[in-house]
Amino acid sequence: MNENEISRVIVDAAIEVHKTLGGPGLLESVYRDSLVFELRSRGLEVEKEKQVPIRYKGQIVSAPLRLDLLVGGLVIVECKAVITDNPIFESQLLTYLRLTGLKLGLVINFGQRLIKHAVHRVVNGLDENQVPLSTQSRQDAKRQY
Repeated sequence: MNENEISRVIVDAAIEVHKTLGGPGLLESVYRDSLVFELRSRGLEVEKEKQVPIRYKGQIVSAPLRLDLLVGGLVIVECKAVITDNPIFESQLLTYLRLTGLKLGLVINFGQRLIKHAVHRVVNGLDENQVPLSTQSRQDAKRQY
């Protein structure tokens, strides 16, 4: 599966988790762990709280990054459970993508009433030929550097 195929499964699984748990109001860890269960039940490999060393000019500095989820070895998922979205979530994810060399990430805010408004794609040089026009939003185009 490529990044876009994996992301479709992730979004579908996130909708199922949100619906099954009754919407917002729980801790981020509850949604994250439920999403891990749902993704694995759909046959995807999921690494939870994956540690990634931070390198500066070839030297490992500071504590490693902790990615909420790495799905299929290709897509980073950052789970949130807050009332309002913050643009820093997407900026942070773009930094994670750059540091790992990965191309696609999703910020999913389970704190929103409707999950369809709570999924934000962040791309880092993803081949546009892979992205179906029907699913590429204006925000995706703005985030591509």
